[in-house]
Amino acid sequence: MKTQEEIRDEIRTFNAKAVLVEMKDLSGSMLDLAYSAIIYNNPEIANEVFKLEQTMHSLLYKLRIAIMLGARNIEDANEFVGILQIASAAEKIANAAGDIAKVATSVSITDYLDREDFEEAILNVRIKPPSTLRNRSLAELKLETETGMHVLALKRGSQWIFSPEKDERLLENDLIITSGPTEGIPAFCKLATGRDYKEREKEPEGGIERKRLTEEIADLIADMKNVSELMVGLAYSAVRFYSKEIAQEVKDMEESMDRMKEELEILVIEAARGVTKRSNFAEFRGLLHIAWSSEILSDAAYEIADVVLRDIPLHPVFLASIEESDEIILKMEAKNPEIFDQTLKTLRIETRTGMFILAIRRRAGTWVYNPAGSAVIKSGDLLIMRGPREGEAKMREICGDLLPPA
Repeated sequence: MKTQEEIRDEIRTFNAKAVLVEMKDLSGSMLDLAYSAIIYNNPEIANEVFKLEQTMHSLLYKLRIAIMLGARNIEDANEFVGILQIASAAEKIANAAGDIAKVATSVSITDYLDREDFEEAILNVRIKPPSTLRNRSLAELKLETETGMHVLALKRGSQWIFSPEKDERLLENDLIITSGPTEGIPAFCKLATGRDYKEREKEPEGGIERKRLTEEIADLIADMKNVSELMVGLAYSAVRFYSKEIAQEVKDMEESMDRMKEELEILVIEAARGVTKRSNFAEFRGLLHIAWSSEILSDAAYEIADVVLRDIPLHPVFLASIEESDEIILKMEAKNPEIFDQTLKTLRIETRTGMFILAIRRRAGTWVYNPAGSAVIKSGDLLIMRGPREGEAKMREICGDLLPPA
């Protein structure tokens, strides 16, 4: 237990910007790890999420104290309100991740999860002898800009290494947990194992009606995961560029998420009809936890976007924290004639750069949110995206949008 003097010393040396960066990065990693825990029914990963959740609580507590001590006048207080609201939302994202991870500690719901429907997939794969990844560091491999996949954690023997540093070398038999575009899975698996990737086919148990409900539930869970993660990305984009248009879209999506949650609840109740096995009821309870957690994620995203909708001024320290986080948010104009009239699928932006296109603003002023692979790039399109810092240079090369002079 820390003494009051030790706590005061921590507050004196507290760096609000560094903590905001950590909170944003931590909440995103927690969400990926939580889904990894339920996809692979892994309580060990779930326990790491619980530890990180406690870290988030501690960070928010210290941030509140530091901000209260730093407010010198009404203008400072007004700007700090927005920071506290966004930091509180980041903690809610972490709490939702913790709730999702709890499912993995009590029941398996893998039959209701279709990774192929996830726009941002979670993959566990073990490095085999033919792998070209062996004995090479993450910095050397540049996996995010080669396959679009980001390494969340690795297990070496009985030891877990979460958020590995760039100088960490991958070894034979390491179990790697990655997140990234679904299209990047085959390439990453080929690098890790030396073999072509083949998705294991799962046949739902039960009769035709049971299979139908299982598939519908899986589709809806994937939709809720995709939309909630999109909302978080758009919410931070709305704040980063102080765009009311994007913030309003987040608000509209939040209402859609409420409807999806209600639809999932109805499907789960329908699936429970006539079921007598206690294990099945545990599955249904787990599915409802996912539904509620997804709604909490969407509420947190709306809370972030609400700062813009209510014209709350933001302290420069927060904008600096977004720019310095592991996952950056960019706005870039399509200026390269070579990409005009090509689709996002053809350009393979996600696997080439690791960047996810959140929205496209057409020259006429219309927006395309969460554009599909069939979306066509036109001259003058403005792309809003999130992804690894390493992907920015490649993305600027693709778009022909060069860095402004220093």
